[in-house]
Amino acid sequence: MKMLLRLALPNMVAIITMTAIIIADASYIGRLGTVELASLALVFPFQSLMQMMAAGAIGGGITSSVSRALGRNRQTEAEEAAWHGFLIVIMMSVLYTIILGIFCGPVLSLFDASNEVVEGAIIYSRILFGAAAVGWVFFFLCSILRAIGEILLLSRIIIVSSLVQIILSGALTLGLGPLPSLGIAGPALAMVFCHGITTIYMLILILKGSFEFRLRPYPFKLLTLYDIMKVGGIGLINSSAIALTVIVVTRIIGSYGTSALAGYGLGSRLEIMVIPIAFGIGGVLTPAVGANFGANQFGRARNIAWTGCGLSAIFTGLIGIVFATVPNLWLDQFTSDPAAYEYGALYLGIVAPLYGLFGGGMALYFASQGTGHMVIPVSLSLLRLIVVGTVGFLSIQLSWGLSTVFGSVAIGLGIIGIGMGLNMFSPTWRPKATASLDSIGFRAQ
Repeated sequence: MKMLLRLALPNMVAIITMTAIIIADASYIGRLGTVELASLALVFPFQSLMQMMAAGAIGGGITSSVSRALGRNRQTEAEEAAWHGFLIVIMMSVLYTIILGIFCGPVLSLFDASNEVVEGAIIYSRILFGAAAVGWVFFFLCSILRAIGEILLLSRIIIVSSLVQIILSGALTLGLGPLPSLGIAGPALAMVFCHGITTIYMLILILKGSFEFRLRPYPFKLLTLYDIMKVGGIGLINSSAIALTVIVVTRIIGSYGTSALAGYGLGSRLEIMVIPIAFGIGGVLTPAVGANFGANQFGRARNIAWTGCGLSAIFTGLIGIVFATVPNLWLDQFTSDPAAYEYGALYLGIVAPLYGLFGGGMALYFASQGTGHMVIPVSLSLLRLIVVGTVGFLSIQLSWGLSTVFGSVAIGLGIIGIGMGLNMFSPTWRPKATASLDSIGFRAQ
């Protein structure tokens, strides 16, 4: 418990600082107007999808593979996993650049939004996804530092980078001193710049031998690729299901007008923020569970997972209760449009009370990555997508209204929380030991 808190709390501070970027960007864009806010809402699910894939899915698969190898005291195997992870990251970044960087226009035009809203989203998308490699390599290096136990160092790096990004984003969006006001392009440029500088710094640390771990080329091995993708590949499905859930609802809300889209965007932005907060704890759970599974310490791994689940549920639950009860604490920071406020408040009142259940479930999802078995967790995300998508379709056909759609989103959060809790009692978390090895520790600087 003390070890988990010692590592999770700094990591949570780091992730919360990253989450503050989301709040700051929405605040800056909100000052530009409702159209710009709707543009940001349109592209936000795709931005979240890339971050969830890079940090949570592929990044989690890399962290899981490397940490399990280190738990078995196999240094070379761990370094091979890191190199194969790097190759995967490069390929994924190319896909994002092509689909959402070069061809973002046709993709974003599929949404039922005004031309002005789509044009703003295209500007943002071309900058962010045109430099997708920067973001992917950034999250790849973060996953390596987590896997080798350098969590406190990583926390410091993320905190500094995030604070600089918040300041730079405001300066580029609204204009500050000699810097011109770049509008909706500002947050995207700030993210690419700060991720780029931070990536260079982390890469220098690893390549110059600051740790007992080297990132270098290794011959391609299908087995190593499989070890990463059995977690990361299935995790891609999970990330896609989460983002598609938001995209489906966004598509439905778009038919209700710009104010509805802007208001929902603010509400769903808070929901997606729950995932990074859960990852603040889950980012520690993945290597901790992975190392203990590698060392056959299964009981200890379960205790770590439950402890992390409880901490995540408390933090995210408090956020949900506060903003469901007093939505103006959140919404007043971003919009003065009464219609947008009304839709945002409706969303928070229905969905936010379930954030605690969802946050606890997401922490267990990241813990499950350490086991190397992800079929059940991902199946739950697909079930959530089916429920929300089905109700959304019926709401349009039968004119049920937005309250019903938002209610289905709340049910989806409950599916994740309850389902992941039940998964803890499955055979995945109670395997038979294959060897007797001591679990590895994590360095705290």
